[in-house]
Amino acid sequence: MISKKVEEAINRQIKNEEHSSRIYMAMASWCETKGYRGAADFLYKQSDEERMHMLKFIKFLNDRGGYAQLQSLDMPKSEYTKLQDVFQDVLTHEQFVTKSINEIYGITLEEKDYTTGNFIQWFIQEQIEEESTANAILDKLKLVGDDKAGMFHIDKELESMAAARPPVPAV
Repeated sequence: MISKKVEEAINRQIKNEEHSSRIYMAMASWCETKGYRGAADFLYKQSDEERMHMLKFIKFLNDRGGYAQLQSLDMPKSEYTKLQDVFQDVLTHEQFVTKSINEIYGITLEEKDYTTGNFIQWFIQEQIEEESTANAILDKLKLVGDDKAGMFHIDKELESMAAARPPVPAV
C-alpha cells in the first residue's frame, strides 16, 4: 500500500504531466501557425510523450493501491514573439518538472517507499535527456539569431528529430 504522502505527490505530478502535454500542444499550435512546421511536429510529439508520462503515473498509482485523480488545469500560454522564446519556455518548464520529480524521489526516501523510488528513477533519467535536448535546441536558436536561413535549417532539424523519435510506448 502506498502512503498518503507519496500518493499526494504522484497526484501532483499527474497534474504536472497533463499540464505539460497541454503546454507543448499550445506551443506546437503557435509554431504551426507561424510556419515552423518542424518545430510544431517536434512539440506535438513532446505533447504526446507527456501524456504517456501522465498515464504511467496514473497506472502505477492505481496499481499500488492509491487513487489517481485528475485535477483542473490552468490555461497554457499561447502567444510568443519568436521561436527562441518558445524553447526558452520549454527549458524552463523542463527544469520545473525535474524539480518536481526530484521532490517525489525525496518523499519516497523519507517514506522508505523503495518501490516507488525505483519507479521514479526512470523519470529522473528522462528529465536529464529532456533538459539536454531543450538546451541543445536553444543553443542553436541563439547561434542563428534572426537569420531566416538559419531558422529554416533549425526548423528542418526539428522536423527530423520529431520523425526520428520512436513512437510513444503504450503504458
